[in-house]
Amino acid sequence: MSKKDTLKKILCSPGSYIQEPNAINELADQYRTLGSKGAYIIVDPFIEKTYHDQIVSSFESSNTPYQLVVFGGECSDNEINKHVAALGENDAVIGIGGGKTLDTSKAVAHFGKRPVIISPTAASSDAPCSRLSVVYTDGGEFDHYLPLPKNPDMVIMDTTIISKAPVRFLISGLGDAYATYFEALACKQSNAITMTGGHSTNAAIALAKLCHDLLIADGPKAVAAVRQGLCSPAVENVIEANTLLSGLGFESSGLAAAHAIHDALTVLPGTHKYLHGEKVAYGTLTQFVLEDRPEADLREAYGFFRKVGLPTTLAEIGVEDASDEDLLKVGELACSKDDTMSNMPFEVTPEDVAIALRTATEVASVY
Repeated sequence: MSKKDTLKKILCSPGSYIQEPNAINELADQYRTLGSKGAYIIVDPFIEKTYHDQIVSSFESSNTPYQLVVFGGECSDNEINKHVAALGENDAVIGIGGGKTLDTSKAVAHFGKRPVIISPTAASSDAPCSRLSVVYTDGGEFDHYLPLPKNPDMVIMDTTIISKAPVRFLISGLGDAYATYFEALACKQSNAITMTGGHSTNAAIALAKLCHDLLIADGPKAVAAVRQGLCSPAVENVIEANTLLSGLGFESSGLAAAHAIHDALTVLPGTHKYLHGEKVAYGTLTQFVLEDRPEADLREAYGFFRKVGLPTTLAEIGVEDASDEDLLKVGELACSKDDTMSNMPFEVTPEDVAIALRTATEVASVY
């Protein structure tokens, strides 16, 4: 890498970020800022059943052409290719649903050379704002990261829909977002190359820190409100933290051990019923063990996770009976050259990861 490259810093973001109640009702208006021949709308199956009329109402009332298709359930190469082949004359892609629906939509727009609008129906991860799709096998195991040349053209957050989503999704988003700041710190210390192809900016680190601070201040209050389907000021703040701040923070600051461990955990079938952020949360605790973080950080993380309902033990991500061989396999995958463990500021071996995975559960009994 040349000296010029070592000084290269990049901050990227979606073209627009819109967060408001009932935003889905204006979807056709937003689409017409990008296209006119037709919107190819990929919708999560549950969301299609629950919100079909709201999704299509603005298209129907304005005679705006659209094609609505139901997401197949896994962001895999086969699912992506299926939608690319079906695009036809539609000149923009709209993804509505959870992280895998949105990642599929971004990939379809990329390969189909169309603009994309992303509309999450839960604040469950930081995927919506990023120029990245996480691709899995058809069976649900992590396959590869798909870097994209640009962020979504528009991200639309309907706070009415999001606040009525199952509270588990919001909690998962807290787990994903909590990792952002600590992975950013690791990447800054190691001078890592981020997902953007450059080094982190001070702005990205500041956004990651703000994300962390909002989670601690408003996370428990937001969980309480969403349990009742309510959208309070705390919920508004957490939606922004989980989605925008975490998205900009991770992408422009970098990922490290927590997400590498998440990716590797998918090799254990017991983890498949757990959400992305739930596994990232346990990956964060494992990263803390690897880093030998100060007691204050451990108390905060374990205490916060328990308060909002995130996992703190292997049992709580479905692998209580994982053998030493299982955990070593996770360690080997986490340390793959294709993942982000190398962004840690010190060498991490598969054995280190296996030990830390087990230790994080034992530390839970202390804090």
